[in-house]
Amino acid sequence: MRFEGEAHQRLDHFLQAKLAEYSRSRIQAWIKEERVTVNGIPSKASLILRGGERIEVTPTAAPPLKAAAENLPVDVLYEDGAVIAVNKPAGLIVHAGAGAHSGTLVNRLVHHFGKLSQVGGELRPGIVHRLDKETSGVLLVARTDSAHRALAEQFSGRTVEKIYLALVEGSVRADSGRITKPIARDPVRRTRMTARLAEGRSALTEYKVRERFPGFTFVEVRLGTGRTHQIRVHMQSLGHVVAGDKLYGAREARRMFLHAWRIGFTSPDTGEEVTVEAPLPQELSDWLAELRSRV
Repeated sequence: MRFEGEAHQRLDHFLQAKLAEYSRSRIQAWIKEERVTVNGIPSKASLILRGGERIEVTPTAAPPLKAAAENLPVDVLYEDGAVIAVNKPAGLIVHAGAGAHSGTLVNRLVHHFGKLSQVGGELRPGIVHRLDKETSGVLLVARTDSAHRALAEQFSGRTVEKIYLALVEGSVRADSGRITKPIARDPVRRTRMTARLAEGRSALTEYKVRERFPGFTFVEVRLGTGRTHQIRVHMQSLGHVVAGDKLYGAREARRMFLHAWRIGFTSPDTGEEVTVEAPLPQELSDWLAELRSRV
């Protein structure tokens, strides 16, 4: 599809007016996927048109309206009548989003468990909380709508125990600490978050040092809140980027060393306190063993 730009309009607003049959989110996705060019060059949604530009759009097929079952492996750590706890590997997307509609954790869950909670919609059945794509570890999935609501209340009430293991660059000065800096979207790099602004959503991160190595510190991190990129941003605010976290400037080229190790919650099915742990993935255990061999 080709259009001629109109002066004094943002690129995304211009396309929304021209392509009214498509949703705003789909148009935004095409722009992020560089399927929209202005005079042959991929551009940002916020670009202000001058008029007369050659705008070309290469649309993709409409995404599925619900998650499709895919027979791919799922590592189940715990399950009862209300909850499933799975061990998500690094590199796996939790649910469908812009540019990713197959191979997700949700696609796998639908195949293995069939009907799950629909509170989050048909594209996110069972999903109560999320882990970043490159973060591994424990993730809770709700089987029923009532279980979903009960777990959501526990998360919002901050009664869920969430403990992560992370390797960070540099030597963390204190053996333990508490970070309460608010977290907001980075105004310059929109794919990142930041704790450098005075405003943002409240956030609480507590950490304690497990081991120290030359150039690195192995820490255990407890989350009091669940903000986007919270551990990554809060540790960066101390001057200690999570090892392998290229988005936030890590030097290491390996996978990001961030693992959701333990989660504790009350089962909506039994009313009992449940603690689930995910063992450290082999590649992260090997990384620690390599560091220990150098000491």
